[in-house]
Amino acid sequence: MKAAVGDRIVTASGVVGGAVRDGVVTECPHGDGSPPFRVKWSDTGEETLVYPGPDTFVEPQARLESSEWEEHRPGRSLTWDVRVTVVESGGSTTAEATVVKGPPGALRGVGHARKAPEDPEVPQIGDEIAAARALRRLADRLIAMAEADVSAAVGHKAHVHE
Repeated sequence: MKAAVGDRIVTASGVVGGAVRDGVVTECPHGDGSPPFRVKWSDTGEETLVYPGPDTFVEPQARLESSEWEEHRPGRSLTWDVRVTVVESGGSTTAEATVVKGPPGALRGVGHARKAPEDPEVPQIGDEIAAARALRRLADRLIAMAEADVSAAVGHKAHVHE
């Protein structure tokens, strides 16, 4: 793999569900363009030294004229962190799902689970149900936020299909 300053580099996560990161090569210490490369990441703005693996590809800037580069450059890469907090008390479980790092504004969903008196005590089941309900409510809030944003952008009431 070879790269030059200004090339775009994209690296898939080494774990399932991990973020795909993209950035711009800012330095190639070796004259022949071989790794490692110094990359400025689009999601954090930080620069790191990258030793690319099989999950990485380089898109040379030379393929596009400079005026076309921004127009055809794939979108940004984001990571939203969601924290789920679960509290159990007397056969009742409450979960709160909160977007910790993501869109502006406090976004959260709350879910509850209660076991029937005759059911055995299996805390994991209450945790799963309460967390799922909290995440569903959080998802509903995100959809509502998106609908409001689309409505504002197009100038009339819009509906986001799920």
